[in-house]
Amino acid sequence: MFHRAVSLQFNEGTKLQLTFEDGCIKSYDIALLFEKYPQLKALSDRSLFTSGRLSGGYGIIWSDELDLDAETVYEDGTLVGQSRHASDRQLAAAFSAARLLSGLTQKELSLRSGIDQSDISKVERGIANPSYTTLKRLAEAMDMRLELHFILK
Repeated sequence: MFHRAVSLQFNEGTKLQLTFEDGCIKSYDIALLFEKYPQLKALSDRSLFTSGRLSGGYGIIWSDELDLDAETVYEDGTLVGQSRHASDRQLAAAFSAARLLSGLTQKELSLRSGIDQSDISKVERGIANPSYTTLKRLAEAMDMRLELHFILK
């Protein structure tokens, strides 16, 4: 299973922090990889280090030669917290999976549902709080049925 990162933060030195769709927040020090991958030593340069960006949520890219798989951070990083909005991330992951299953792009779903593509993107990134009515419209546009379940803790 691949864990998708939804946000990246650069901390002191060569430490970074990723928040994943499942709500896990992991810290990782890139310096741990310097011996195994000498090319990563270039990331000791703070300006280069902080120029990294998430690539599709599955990796961090600094250049064509410098990158890090998000799965490495998930598996080997230190758990430093849990996002208070894990349920938002779960909704985002479920919605994104449903859209992909439907075979529609965000743009196609936008045209079919009448909901702006940028709003669909926000739902998939877990930064929107869509209403039940909006989710129902999106489900219908994907030829799906929306179900809501309450589960005891």
